[in-house]
Amino acid sequence: MNPAKDNILDWLRDAHAMEQQAEKMLSTFSERLEHYPEFKNRIDSHIQVKKSQQELLKECIEHCGSSPSVIKDLGAKLLGFSQTASGIFVSDEVVKGAMSIYVFEQMEIASYTILGTAAKHIGDARVLAVCEQILPQEIAMAQWLQAYLPNVTVEFLARSMGAKEAAKR
Repeated sequence: MNPAKDNILDWLRDAHAMEQQAEKMLSTFSERLEHYPEFKNRIDSHIQVKKSQQELLKECIEHCGSSPSVIKDLGAKLLGFSQTASGIFVSDEVVKGAMSIYVFEQMEIASYTILGTAAKHIGDARVLAVCEQILPQEIAMAQWLQAYLPNVTVEFLARSMGAKEAAKR
C-alpha cells in the first residue's frame, strides 16, 4: 500500500481516539463543574461537537477501508478520565482544568492541520473536507478558552476568599 495513505489512516485513527479522549475528559470535568455556569455550558456544547467529530472521523476511516482502533479508543478514554480525575486532588481544579483543556485544543489544532495537509498532498478530498470542517471548531474553542482564562482565574480567586470547595469547581 501507499505509505502516505497508511500514515493518513493511522492519523485518522489517532484523531478518532483523541476525540474520544476529549469527550471523556470534558464530560468528567463538566460533571464536577458546579459554580462556573458559563464554563460548564461551553464545555457541554463542545462535548456535542466532539461526538459529531467522532462520527465524521469514523466515516473517513471507513472511506479508507478500515475501522477505528478499539485499543487506541479505549486507551484514550481511560487517559481522558484520568486527566480530569486527577483534579479531585488539587484545590484549584477549575483553573487547572481550563489550562488542560486549552492545551488539548492546541494539540487538536496541530493534529487536524497535519492531517488536512497530508490529505491535500495525496488528493483525498473527503478527508480534507472533514479536516477543514473540524479545524475551525477546534480553533474557535481554543480562542474562547484563551479569552476565558482570565475570567475563570478572577472568578476562582474571588470564590477562594470564601468557601474553598465552591472555588475549586
